[in-house]
Amino acid sequence: MRALAIGGFLTALLLFAAVEWAARREGSRIPSLADVCAFVMRYEVGPVPVGRIGLFGFWWWLGWHFLAR
Repeated sequence: MRALAIGGFLTALLLFAAVEWAARREGSRIPSLADVCAFVMRYEVGPVPVGRIGLFGFWWWLGWHFLAR
């Protein structure tokens, strides 16, 4: 079961790298990770920066589940 989880994470990492590589090619219409993060960070509902709060919450969740020991 552990090997299956590791294989899944490696597959996801390789797919992420392939999409990022494709996004950085000349004339590509695929947004890069930086473009997606910039779009999310600009999202607001009234005066509340919902995108920034959501991105912060995502990084907190990621760190809590994968980096805390």
